[in-house]
Amino acid sequence: MATGDLDVEVSEVQRLSDFSKVTNLGERSSFLSFIDTLLLQFTFHVHTSRKFWGKYEALVLALASASVVMGAWDYGIDELSSGGDWSRGGLFGDESGFLHLEEWSLMLSLLTMMAWASALVLMWVRYPIMRENLVFLVVASFSVQLGYIYSHSGSPDFPLGSGISDFGGVALGNLVMIFLAVFVVHRAVTETRDIHVEEKHSHPDPRLVEKAWKDHRLDAWSASLVIWVIMINIMSWSGSHAISQRPPFEDGILAISLLYVTSGVVSFFLLMHIVWYPHFMLGGGDHTIQSSRAREVAGVSVVSREETLQGLCPVCGAETPVIKKPSGKIEVHCSDSECKGWGVPGEPCSSCARILPLRLKCEKCGSSSSATSHFVKTDAW
Repeated sequence: MATGDLDVEVSEVQRLSDFSKVTNLGERSSFLSFIDTLLLQFTFHVHTSRKFWGKYEALVLALASASVVMGAWDYGIDELSSGGDWSRGGLFGDESGFLHLEEWSLMLSLLTMMAWASALVLMWVRYPIMRENLVFLVVASFSVQLGYIYSHSGSPDFPLGSGISDFGGVALGNLVMIFLAVFVVHRAVTETRDIHVEEKHSHPDPRLVEKAWKDHRLDAWSASLVIWVIMINIMSWSGSHAISQRPPFEDGILAISLLYVTSGVVSFFLLMHIVWYPHFMLGGGDHTIQSSRAREVAGVSVVSREETLQGLCPVCGAETPVIKKPSGKIEVHCSDSECKGWGVPGEPCSSCARILPLRLKCEKCGSSSSATSHFVKTDAW
């Protein structure tokens, strides 16, 4: 599946607003309505990913899964289950612990790094507008893993029997994670979504604009980001815990290694979803996913859009079916209640060709006045 396959025609894609609620828990309690929202959006995400994910994504996930499995593999090698040579440490030099691994362990370690790097490179190529955020998420993941390694180095049974100082590594790693995942990546995607909707989906009919905002909701994507953070913590703890114990082992490391593999595969799958969905939602095209502040620093101008003004009855102040665009052009809604067309007063309707009214009757107070009088100038102080 080529990269260009993601840039499909809009008519071929079912939108979020086309889907019906999977559950109606909100009818029982308003507190449970968020579950309806999440299930609806996840249903849409699953439907869409099944349509657009193919061999490329399967290869990426297979490489990532292989890297996790090879990194935890110890059957027939016993490098991890024996406790290894804890008198050595480091990556390079004569006393390097890494270079003095068993041959099979060293080979699997190198293959793990190659598979992991290959999966990230493929994602880098596949989702160009999310490259910067992919780097942030990888750095956040590494920070949590290093935090758990540091905490386990002083307390092998962490968090059991650990002091307050032993939590420092985990706390610092998660602070970095929260900053990068929430205040950088989530904010960048959200603000880019806002710009995209305002620029690409502006329309005089507020109902169509509201539908566009619904189609671009990020509740499920945000939930995936939260779950990913949790899974990274589980993976980091289980991986560090499996290798931190000192022999002789009272229990084997098989169970905790399986937890590491499972959480590792799930976390990478979620990472793919987190990177893919904004790319898909924005069409994979002409946006760079950055926060407004990052755009200012980078010198990328954000065009300030003047708001479309809603007409108000000059007598009672009720909203009327007339708008004034930023250019100053006034448009009224067709007088036919079954028509959704708009246009300039006195000219044919854009939908049914009926001549649009020059004067509007307020439905609330019954007063009749010209379209231009529905936009009262405010005093300048």
